[in-house]
Amino acid sequence: MSYHFSKKLDGNFEEIVARVTEALKQQGFGILTEIDVQQTLKKKLDVDFRKYRILGACNPPLAYQALQIEDKIGTMLPCNVVVQESDDGKVEVSAVDPVASMQAIANPNLLQVAETVQQKLKSVIEAL
Repeated sequence: MSYHFSKKLDGNFEEIVARVTEALKQQGFGILTEIDVQQTLKKKLDVDFRKYRILGACNPPLAYQALQIEDKIGTMLPCNVVVQESDDGKVEVSAVDPVASMQAIANPNLLQVAETVQQKLKSVIEAL
């Protein structure tokens, strides 16, 4: 089982980040964190790296539901979505597969929430 869903797109990196953010919003997600890996690596290590953005997406009702089922689930939240330049000049968007992630937790009650989040994230990727 793969741990992510991905899709490659043609277009401007920043415009695709905006499209991803809007597609997440349409599925009830907000962006809690945004990490510019390229900028961080340049600042901290003085190395050059491709454009690579990590968006920490959260769907509050589903996060709340998961937290009620498993109090340590916050260690796996938010759901990360990566937007990165690929070697072929395209922009790749990848989202974590929460069903794959939740296999590490021995709580079968999380499966329904994980499947709901999985479908929403798949819808985001497909809509791009």
